[in-house]
Amino acid sequence: MLTPPESAGAPLPGVAASPEEGLVRLRALMRGCERVVVAYSGGVDSSLVLQVAFAELRQDCLAVTARSPTMANAEYEAAIKVAADIGAPHETITLNELENADFVANLPDRCFHCKDGLYRRLTALAAERGYHAVLDGTNLDDLAGHRPGYRAIQLHGVRAPLVEAGLTKSAIRILSRQLGLPTADKPSSPCLSSRVPFGTPIDVGVLRMIEDAETGLRGLGFGELRVRHHGSVARIEIPPESFARLLELRCEAVAAVRAAGYQFVALDLVGLRSGSLSEGLGPPTRRG
Repeated sequence: MLTPPESAGAPLPGVAASPEEGLVRLRALMRGCERVVVAYSGGVDSSLVLQVAFAELRQDCLAVTARSPTMANAEYEAAIKVAADIGAPHETITLNELENADFVANLPDRCFHCKDGLYRRLTALAAERGYHAVLDGTNLDDLAGHRPGYRAIQLHGVRAPLVEAGLTKSAIRILSRQLGLPTADKPSSPCLSSRVPFGTPIDVGVLRMIEDAETGLRGLGFGELRVRHHGSVARIEIPPESFARLLELRCEAVAAVRAAGYQFVALDLVGLRSGSLSEGLGPPTRRG
């Protein structure tokens, strides 16, 4: 993990003066890479990387999505659609983190083991097919939080062009909007395992419970949310401005979460924040 700025609120090092300046840098970086594999999840960040890489490199850009038990079905389907809309060559590989005992143990370095497996696969694929770089969607804001996965990015020589171009999350959303990407306002949606407290082993049953509970709540109109898994308790995180609506739909929400297999349903009164289960491990994380 990179060292965060010395003082809270200070500008992050290397930040672009404007989103447009960052885009100029990003385009130049892509051209310098010549042939790239984009680790593509369909989120806000990797979608911008793919859009710009394809615009600059065309058929020398390949998007690869890792299909795994930790990725919700709805997220995978959305990623397929956005890649098709962009028009970039796109492939899916199968990755099962649950075969890795270090990942299943779910210690604070869990994300390292996930990214390590992913980038071993992608760097091997790139070498076999003559691609010159593997690109990741990490952005400049990400470096300030608890990000053990970034160590794997560095270990495997994967490039983070959004970091190199000095782009923050807000700048990425602005550029995504300007480029007409449907992900511009998409809520952040990290992998399902991020809902499980460190030290609680991860298995496919737990992941499906989380996915089913979140799908049920989204069906009630809640777009931004997390269901944190605490055994028989589901702790719901939503933005505070959505509290009143959840209480209006209390019976329906409880039924949806219990249908996923939980016995108890709790609302976190602090509200939605990215990485709440990492609190205490590093600087506070932002809402994404």
